[in-house]
Amino acid sequence: MWALVLLWPVVLGFGLEDDSQNTLTYDEDDEMGSVGGGNDGTPSLPHLRSFPGQVWVNNSHVLEIPHSSRALLLGWVSTRLVPALYGLTLLVGLPANGLALWVLATRVPRLPSTVLLMNLAAADLLLALTLPLRVAYHLQDQHWPFGEAACRATTAALYGHMYGSVLLLAAISLDRYLGVVHPFRALTLRGQRLAAGLCATAWLAAAALALPLALQRQTFRLSHSDHVLCHDALPVGAQASYWRPAFLCLGVLGCFLPLLVMLLSYGATLCALAAGGPRYGHALRLTALVLASAVAFFVPSNILLLLHYSDPRPDAWGDLYAAYVPSLALSTLNSCVDPFIYYYVSVEFRDKVREGLLHVTRGASAASREGGTQGTGTRSTSLV
Repeated sequence: MWALVLLWPVVLGFGLEDDSQNTLTYDEDDEMGSVGGGNDGTPSLPHLRSFPGQVWVNNSHVLEIPHSSRALLLGWVSTRLVPALYGLTLLVGLPANGLALWVLATRVPRLPSTVLLMNLAAADLLLALTLPLRVAYHLQDQHWPFGEAACRATTAALYGHMYGSVLLLAAISLDRYLGVVHPFRALTLRGQRLAAGLCATAWLAAAALALPLALQRQTFRLSHSDHVLCHDALPVGAQASYWRPAFLCLGVLGCFLPLLVMLLSYGATLCALAAGGPRYGHALRLTALVLASAVAFFVPSNILLLLHYSDPRPDAWGDLYAAYVPSLALSTLNSCVDPFIYYYVSVEFRDKVREGLLHVTRGASAASREGGTQGTGTRSTSLV
């Protein structure tokens, strides 16, 4: 719940202060016409929660949103803080997960637990690869120049890989529960077939949950501006009829149900480790850290998501979406933490990483020397 406390005053306080730097032409007449309705055909707009917008009568691809929502949408939180968080996920998560996946695939025995960890590393790696376009979008002051298809694809990929990671975390918790709490039963249950089945279930469930995000239009031009928004402002009718059930399923089935599985599995695992005495102290602390990390990164954003869509009344939650956007960016940071609490925390794994890098370095050096010997005199001198 810490993110709920921190993000709300940051977004609502500092976001409104940045309105004076807004480059949009938006005068009092425009605001009055959009809120109360006018004689020029602009639709009447009540006080809306989040950023649902009214479609213009003559152009269904242009949305009108309240003045307060515009200020939050174009404030420094969305255009500076959010891309910084996504950039951190990209800079740390891409090499950390890429290296971990390479080591797991090439230098670690293919055990059932290895299969699960490989899939987790792949999900976190793919999540990082979806972020460059979103970073560019936020840095360009919420302007999406890449087209409707790219907006749908990146939105679906972002949510699909993030919730796929949560589902795989739940699968790993089940595997570790069997290994610690039921070690004898695990001898027959913890096999390649169970690991492959858990991974396939996680990927298929994540794809099914993210599919609705690829089937509905999400790029709209913000009225009185040239800003093309990607998913950040949606028609009121679509919010209630389409996006509400889609995101409720995403939050409940993609986050809270897997987190419940993790709480039960790791809760029993912690009890078993605690009963084993001080010799399991390191494993106990690491398991608690794994569980706390998942809860801290995923619960705040999904609580905001469920609150946002739980009450369909226009004035139910105000501009709650302004707090959800940075909390979603914070959730992606979990993909940076996963490699260090699942892979690099192990001394044996770090040794495998060093061995792999040393092998690659030696191979490159040998290839350079061989190429220098076989090349011309000038080339040989430059390479030696």
